[in-house]
Amino acid sequence: MKRGLVVLLVPALFATGCGALAEGDRGVPLNVFAAASLTESFGALERRFEQDNPDVDVRLNLAGSATLAQQIVEGAPADVFAAADVATMNTVVDSGRTGGQPESFATNALTIVVPPGNPAGVRTLDDLARPGRVVVVCAPEVPCGAATQEMERAADVELTPASEEQDVKAVLNKVVAGEADAGIVYVSDAFAAGAQVESVAVEEAATAVNTYSIATVRSSSQAEVARRFTQFVLGAAGREELGRVGFGAP
Repeated sequence: MKRGLVVLLVPALFATGCGALAEGDRGVPLNVFAAASLTESFGALERRFEQDNPDVDVRLNLAGSATLAQQIVEGAPADVFAAADVATMNTVVDSGRTGGQPESFATNALTIVVPPGNPAGVRTLDDLARPGRVVVVCAPEVPCGAATQEMERAADVELTPASEEQDVKAVLNKVVAGEADAGIVYVSDAFAAGAQVESVAVEEAATAVNTYSIATVRSSSQAEVARRFTQFVLGAAGREELGRVGFGAP
């Protein structure tokens, strides 16, 4: 495809993809809106899909699912949406913006993360409710926040967080930066952080497992490529990369 033709037909609306090249250098741009917790796995899938489809430039827009859903409902030029829970995906479905029935592709559970050495001695969810603990969680309107509240109810614990973040990576980053004694994130985020944090398993996390779903966006100008990408995520490559960082099967 000639560079001039690509520039005319598809303006550069998003440049948030991991390693995305300049307009026209990689062919057809595919805007994939994906939950922040999918950063590592979808980054790997982006590279693998582009290797198999050298005429496609996958561009990842990674943020909290609720933020992405609102952008799509308001008409943002997305081709694919991958949400961290069914409820958030349903807001896009109900708006008539999906191009087909969403499909589940992964599950994720919560865990507590603490700085290396666990200086605050956090062992249970109850420990996070003790006076003086600086705890960071996701905001209630995003999937990881809704799951956190569900887990609190199951444990009969009420937390008083120092901050409520709009995506799970923001929670993780505050713990990594030493700004909190603990945070509640997904197992996959704790796995991806490696030695930067320690994970403390929560028994009640089993009551708040999120199911991730993916769908094409109805207004996509790249409907066939979007369909191919969703099938790629749902297939063996997706299962491999998601499993690599701790996601469960749907």
